[in-house]
Amino acid sequence: MSTPRTIAQYLDQLRDALRGQDPALIQDALYDAEEHLRAELAENPDRSEADMLDHVVNSYGNPEEVAEIYRGREVTVQRALRPPKPPARRSLWGAFFGVAMDSRTYGSLFYMLLALVTGIFYFTWAVVGISLSAGLAVLIIGIPFVILFIGTVRALSLVEGRIVESMLGVRMPRRPPYPAREGTLWSRIGAMFVDARTWGSLLYMLAMLPLGIIYFTLTITFIAVSIAFTLAPVARAADSMDIFFHGNVHVDVNWPGAIALGFAGVILLFATLHMVRGLGQVHGQIARHFLVKS
Repeated sequence: MSTPRTIAQYLDQLRDALRGQDPALIQDALYDAEEHLRAELAENPDRSEADMLDHVVNSYGNPEEVAEIYRGREVTVQRALRPPKPPARRSLWGAFFGVAMDSRTYGSLFYMLLALVTGIFYFTWAVVGISLSAGLAVLIIGIPFVILFIGTVRALSLVEGRIVESMLGVRMPRRPPYPAREGTLWSRIGAMFVDARTWGSLLYMLAMLPLGIIYFTLTITFIAVSIAFTLAPVARAADSMDIFFHGNVHVDVNWPGAIALGFAGVILLFATLHMVRGLGQVHGQIARHFLVKS
């Protein structure tokens, strides 16, 4: 591979060297490389891009070396961040109840509950931003407002990516796409508008409200029903001791029925944990599809 003579050529070669890797990793590597190269160029204004790159290739590394470093670092980081695997369960019952020992389950559970809050916020932000952008489009202040709104959408997509990665364990970008430096101001602004990731992020924010409602409703409903069933023997024992609940609610379930409900509640609770973890995995792929530039 020839020695790059411009920053764009260096980034193209780095992208080719990372071909086949996770798109989130490629975005992070390209951001770090471009930030370093442009910082070097700014510190040495008397040097041309070609001279600066000759120096950088000897210090920072050529694209193939940098790509190899990122591949190795990714393995190390993912190994360090990955939660410990629960002990292997050979029996069917062991695998079923072992979900409670998986830390990813509780990350997914918390995300399902948080999704309603973030979904309301994202949806409100997107709808208000779109409405105001359309309403102000006829005024001179409409243009900077639209640009600012699109910028916030891209920033929120990065924040949501960090939430998804920390709770669901799905690799997401840790750096934003590097802002374009070449061309006129309007061409750089236009590049932001034609970037598929911008509109994918906006669609994701709109979709998070119905998704958040579904996740929250399913999680709360199944957990509440499973806990109510599990406590059926306790309610039957309290009723046997002539203890009445608030509102004089009388529990009229015989002991075999109460024990059966308690057993069903335990099974339903663990089934809910499996459902939550599965929803977390599915949503992680949805987030990658909309928020990560392929």
